[in-house]
Amino acid sequence: MEAISSVRYMCGIIMCKGRKLATADFYIRTHHMAASSALFRPTPTSTLTVSRPCSTAFSPLSSLKVPSNSPNHPFKSFKSEPARPHISPLFCATNSTSTPSSTTFHGLCYVVGDNIDTDQIIPAEYLTLVPSNPEEYKKLGSYAMCGLPSTYETRFVDPDEFTSKYTIIIAGDNFGCGSSREHAPVALGAAGTVAVVAESYARIFFRNSVATGEVYPFDSEGRLCEECNTGDVVTIELGQNKLINHTSGKEYTLKPIGDAGPVIEAGGIFAYARKAGMIPTRVD
Repeated sequence: MEAISSVRYMCGIIMCKGRKLATADFYIRTHHMAASSALFRPTPTSTLTVSRPCSTAFSPLSSLKVPSNSPNHPFKSFKSEPARPHISPLFCATNSTSTPSSTTFHGLCYVVGDNIDTDQIIPAEYLTLVPSNPEEYKKLGSYAMCGLPSTYETRFVDPDEFTSKYTIIIAGDNFGCGSSREHAPVALGAAGTVAVVAESYARIFFRNSVATGEVYPFDSEGRLCEECNTGDVVTIELGQNKLINHTSGKEYTLKPIGDAGPVIEAGGIFAYARKAGMIPTRVD
């Protein structure tokens, strides 16, 4: 997994500011070639299948070039090609119509403020837990958001429970800042969180949320963390890009999730690539 992570970050799979997966195609192709070469032999591990609702089409970069000057280099060069329209195989298979998604997320919300870092989401002492192990994945959920300060009187996950009754987190600015750890969105997903709605995100948290397919990171148009309270009943309508607070009776506009949507829906970047036929299907 360390080697996979290295390739992932080297290739820069997600440009978070523009919310585009600009170099995902390069990343997947690089990983596929590396996996079949003598330089990279990953050990198979079980993966978690997460079913997610679908959004808009994925549009990988069409013009890519990787120089190769060494005769011993195991990779073939990608030659630049004129930009051309790209239609994802997964998009063709799952989006035969252009109607907006009818997917909704409904439940209680948990409200936090600004600068919630990854150590508050999942403290470093629990990073030894392996998400690919079902029992340890379950334990990760029980520790989600346990690093929050005592000013948060309501616990995100009740004692002796593995999942939270709060399925949607509403946050302020810079959610997921701090150290780079994929365990942060994984812990939230293990706790039963389906979406985070924040004023803004740390780039690495947004990136890891999409790569793992664990949670939908929605951007709010305003400071919903000052408009909502923990325990409010809310609904997110993906196709209409809005959040409804049934407790207060107010509605709020969300920014479109864009190209990240179908990747999260598929269960992460590797699951998406397999469904799209970009890499071979695993046989465990």
